[in-house]
Amino acid sequence: MTMPLTVDQLHPRLAELTVVDVRSPGEYAAGHIPGAHNVPLDRLGEALPTLRAVAGKSGIAVVCASGNRSRTACDQLAAAGITALALTGGTSAWADGGHPLRRLPGARAVWAPDRQVRLAAGSLVVAGVLADLVLPGARWFSAVVGAGLVLSAVTDTCAMGNLLGRLPHNRPRPTVTDLDTTLAALRT
Repeated sequence: MTMPLTVDQLHPRLAELTVVDVRSPGEYAAGHIPGAHNVPLDRLGEALPTLRAVAGKSGIAVVCASGNRSRTACDQLAAAGITALALTGGTSAWADGGHPLRRLPGARAVWAPDRQVRLAAGSLVVAGVLADLVLPGARWFSAVVGAGLVLSAVTDTCAMGNLLGRLPHNRPRPTVTDLDTTLAALRT
């Protein structure tokens, strides 16, 4: 079970909690809670030993853009025997509460993955319908995209989101630390 944490509860506890941001490196670079460490959700399994050690020394607060990925991360951590708190509303709530976000030098704004998926999936569906005007039967391409979205919702996974996350515009410039550097910083 995920234990929620509000912005008002996190702010005074920043010095005592280790904040782990599970967004993509590009999202993290564009703006994160000061002092947060970036461990992308898709690489959380690699960080479990380090996070287990951190949890033994201090509490862990997990954050993402809106709170959905942080709840998923907390569930994964709980399954590994690690207690963590999920920031309700994520960095959006943090910024809306009047707290600053730290941006890495040269970072640019990146759309959230769910917004990118909606754009890509919608574009593919429209392209399939329009292509059907020239190539009868092309509408089935749109049906496949729709089926993929249904499967994504049922399984709570997103292949399209994972693919989009690997595109160059979603990858930070070299100034962003990699996971090994982040884990080393967490160990100290």
